[in-house]
Amino acid sequence: MSIVGIVLLIAAVGLLVAVEWPRFGHRFAVAKQARRHKKRHLRVVPTDESDEFARSVERDLANLPTIDERDRRR
Repeated sequence: MSIVGIVLLIAAVGLLVAVEWPRFGHRFAVAKQARRHKKRHLRVVPTDESDEFARSVERDLANLPTIDERDRRR
């Protein structure tokens, strides 16, 4: 590939990036703004059911399937 071909390829990629940048920049800015907006509305909900929650988590962990040592070696 000649120098002229490489320069034209780099120019084409640069032109493509320059043309599409507003769309990508807008997309990233909108996503960042939406994330900030969602975080603003987050709040901690106080609960008195922490013992019940802990018991349910322990129960769920106890019900998870386990892998036997013999099965792990296969």
